Amino acid sequence: MNGTTLLDGGVATELQRGGLVVRPPWWTTKTLITEANRTRLRDVHRRYLEAGAEVVTAATFRCNLRALRRMGLDAAGLAWMVHAAVGVAQSARREADRPDALVAASVAPVEDAYRPDLVPPDDELREEHRWLATELSRAGVDLVLIETVNTVREARVALAAARDAGLRAWVSFVCGDDAQLLSGESLGEAARAVEDGGAEAVLVNCTSLDRTERCLEVLRATCSGAIGAYPNLERRPAGHDEPPPTAVAPAEFAETLARWHDEHGARVLGGCCGSTPDHIAALRTALGLAGAHAS
Repeated sequence: MNGTTLLDGGVATELQRGGLVVRPPWWTTKTLITEANRTRLRDVHRRYLEAGAEVVTAATFRCNLRALRRMGLDAAGLAWMVHAAVGVAQSARREADRPDALVAASVAPVEDAYRPDLVPPDDELREEHRWLATELSRAGVDLVLIETVNTVREARVALAAARDAGLRAWVSFVCGDDAQLLSGESLGEAARAVEDGGAEAVLVNCTSLDRTERCLEVLRATCSGAIGAYPNLERRPAGHDEPPPTAVAPAEFAETLARWHDEHGARVLGGCCGSTPDHIAALRTALGLAGAHAS
């Protein structure tokens, strides 16, 4: 991967701003059920592409086997949800006339992104990540974004499943203080593990701006390949019904991430919860990306 790649921003929080209730167990997967909600999701993807995002992430964050089974879906419905999510993102790419943009699939921890204590045994992880990677390959995604990962163990399993399915993969960790995963493991050790496993880029996401900066320092000192970040901009955790307040305005966001690009070598940049198409447009301008071209 050469140059700088611009990611999209928050999807769930944009849907909330549009009036959709996002709550468990469905989360954003609920948007796939009706044509009206698929249209709302497609509009979010399209607006990010029009803002200049070079990667748009399909709403597959909760499209793993155990999450979908908890929704009461039958065997046919499980795979349908994955393909529907990818199809909406691909449709948005066509509507935005952005054939250069990549459609990534979000692959999250199979249990809870913020509860490393709930990560299941390796045999369960291998079965579930293998199933999702196979369906994503069949759906024709360009890239797998293994994101908001809280343990090295699950990162390795998810990455191996993606690579075995013939998919490109980036891995992004969620971190707490002192550049540590929520499990307490070192981000540096985690980054080395996934680079060795074939990750094309190592990122940090859903982490506050101040914590993310320290993480980038560690990634730059550790990684031989591309690094980057898409921070959380909310004032409080996601999952509430009402539209979330955004703690960081587009101009401040863009200035901060452009500095990360220059000072820490971050080459994959975007936003997580709370960010909007305006944030991505401002970042594109700050990075001097006049046009859009996916790496």
